[in-house]
Amino acid sequence: MAVYRLCVTTGPYLMAGTLDNISVTLVGTCGESPKQRLDRIGRDFTAGSVQKYKVRCSAELGELLLLRVHKERYAFFRKDSWYCSRICVTAPDGTVSHFPCYQWIEGHCTMELRPGTARTICQDSLPLLLDHRNRELRARQECYRWKIYAPGFPRMVDVSSFEEMESDKKFALTKMPPRADQGDNSGNQYLPGFPMKIDIPSLLHMEPNIRYSVTKTTSLLLNAIPASLGMKLRGLLDRKGSWKKLNDIRNIFWCHKTFTIEYVTEHWCEDHFFGYQYLNGVNPVMLHCLSSLPSKLPVTNDMVAPLLGPGTCLQTELERGNIFLADYWVLAEAPTHCLNGRPQYVTAPLCLLWLNPQGALVPLAIQLSQTPGPDSPIFLPTDSEWDWLLAKTWVRNSEFLVHENNTHFLCTHLLCEAFAMATLRQLPLCHPIYKLLLPHTRYTLQVNTIARATLLNPEGLVDKVTSIGRQGLLYLMSTGLAHFTYTNFCLPDSLRARGVLGIPNYHYRDDGLKIWAAIDFVSEIVGYYYPSEASVQQDSELQAWVGEIFAQAFLGRESSGFPSRLCTPGELVKFLTAIIFNCSAQHAAVNSGQHDFGAWMPNAPSSMRQPPPQTKGTTTLKSYLDTLPEVNITCNNLLLFWLVSQEPKDQRPLGTYPDEHFTEEAPRRSIAAFQSRLAQISRDIRERNQSLVLPYIYLDPPLIENSVSI
Repeated sequence: MAVYRLCVTTGPYLMAGTLDNISVTLVGTCGESPKQRLDRIGRDFTAGSVQKYKVRCSAELGELLLLRVHKERYAFFRKDSWYCSRICVTAPDGTVSHFPCYQWIEGHCTMELRPGTARTICQDSLPLLLDHRNRELRARQECYRWKIYAPGFPRMVDVSSFEEMESDKKFALTKMPPRADQGDNSGNQYLPGFPMKIDIPSLLHMEPNIRYSVTKTTSLLLNAIPASLGMKLRGLLDRKGSWKKLNDIRNIFWCHKTFTIEYVTEHWCEDHFFGYQYLNGVNPVMLHCLSSLPSKLPVTNDMVAPLLGPGTCLQTELERGNIFLADYWVLAEAPTHCLNGRPQYVTAPLCLLWLNPQGALVPLAIQLSQTPGPDSPIFLPTDSEWDWLLAKTWVRNSEFLVHENNTHFLCTHLLCEAFAMATLRQLPLCHPIYKLLLPHTRYTLQVNTIARATLLNPEGLVDKVTSIGRQGLLYLMSTGLAHFTYTNFCLPDSLRARGVLGIPNYHYRDDGLKIWAAIDFVSEIVGYYYPSEASVQQDSELQAWVGEIFAQAFLGRESSGFPSRLCTPGELVKFLTAIIFNCSAQHAAVNSGQHDFGAWMPNAPSSMRQPPPQTKGTTTLKSYLDTLPEVNITCNNLLLFWLVSQEPKDQRPLGTYPDEHFTEEAPRRSIAAFQSRLAQISRDIRERNQSLVLPYIYLDPPLIENSVSI
């Protein structure tokens, strides 16, 4: 008689326990055990419990290959979900095998777990294990299907595919739910006073291993209610028309102010702060260094000489690498929209900036179109106060549109969804790259489904608050993706290509490069599992994964420079580093400060109600206020800023991996070293911030979430 000792851990989460019967079967190289129910006196599988059991076999089973977990109905109780963290098995000879699970098992089914040792397909030769990999991936591919949302968009998850799954009849390592609603408007509900519908099906009825936890769902709803009710009670959400005074905008969030909000409110109209935001605001990726002016921006030395001062000229500053351009060309043909029954307007500005001898970046000239001419004057700091302020506000509106649609939603949310989908569809749980990337996909499919059902849908928030509306969003994102490259995606390459490595006080760059270097811990993990070029090239699952990303995220566009195949460990390391960085740090950099920099609406107007000026000397305070968004439009947009900028509950900061998918010592050492480097980066950032007038906190590792989850 051989006795195997099992230690079963149930997750500590709300409703993680189950009343169902749990049985196991051990499968080894020399046979398998009888199916045995795990049962002790009292309730066995409560949240956070660790229970020990014995499984008796007539003989030893050899090396353990699989652990089958059977979840079956108990008496007349309704079936429930169980979150199984892990099961450890001690063999008669003392050998311990860890079987990580870390997922919800819903309904009644059989799940097969493999030992925690990561293995590529090249390292599996037994037909039983190869068959297990194939069945797992087939089931995942049935559950997670691609969907075309709009032409030119990255492909995304087809939520309706979940409801077609009869999970009790299908094998899957990730248990499929018997039903999930499609997330259309039929289940949407308005929160009291909230401008957008909260999609209840999208919040609650996703496949259980990708949906928000109860904690996160509750915090999302509770964050929205107080601010929206406050605005509703003061009548702001229903008030149309212009703001009467600029100072009235201060009172929108009178009880939700941060130091940065107060700083922005005081300094928003200053040229130094205008330039600062290109470095450390929410869209710090727009600047390009110029060696010569483009023909479409005919700025002369005489125009800018008063600002440059004596001893230099425009050509000299170009040669010194001190002239930069922010070009909003992508907006040139964007369609416009009506808000409150009135047409809105969009420009595609060119903004020229100068790095002055004091190390500050300041605007030199602004042209509000891509075509120079008499109807498109070049605005200068020497113009009248209101002309210059209006020109800068048009640029800030363009910043809002490009940032929200492309820098933020397209380049983090949508691309990270495609990475998550390909990982789920093409890599089995035992694959080392699956284990590495899984924490960086947490909640991404859920948050994007909510966004599509509440923000991006017809009559959603994008249609309610932006000058381009949903049709403009579709245009902007498809155009942006068509020009997005692998260089843009890799931070060091992007900074080098844009010529911004030498700008002082570029905290986004400095902090980002430190985090990028820390993420290079993946080189140790890749080196452990892929010791040669052949080991990369022969991993058919890995190649299918990168090929699917190329086809579905970047639509097979060769000019993008994204790999469709990986040939060396170095190529794999770079690709993985970029994915993890963009799913975590980049999203934090372009998301977390939205409320800080946008609560003072003139700094981030979502729409403009008057056409751009064609002559100088016509702007007044009244015409300026009549160009800014109306009161209700402002408040609706700021509620969204408030919601997405709150510190999320159920957060897992970068490098925090409570689910121990890796069981080998080598990758665990690499992860520990990564965590240590992040801790040092955080100490350095906080020490640096003590000397800054406006601290830059958005890439402080404890404030970065592992994944795109809000």
